[in-house]
Amino acid sequence: MTPIEIRKYLQERKLATLYDIALHFRTTTEAIVPMLDLWVKKGKVKKHSGGLGCNKGCCKCDPATIETYEWLS
Repeated sequence: MTPIEIRKYLQERKLATLYDIALHFRTTTEAIVPMLDLWVKKGKVKKHSGGLGCNKGCCKCDPATIETYEWLS
């Protein structure tokens, strides 16, 4: 898995949770985050922390299931 493969995945899906991205590439969320941060710094991806996922405020959800990334360009 490379940053280019992650770019392609997000371009096709437009929006995906951190958990879904890690599951797709069969790796851990910790391995995915640095590559996503690269695209965030370049202004190509926007990170949504909980705003698009669970909004109950109970803190019981796994953060990776509600941390969402959106391809912008």
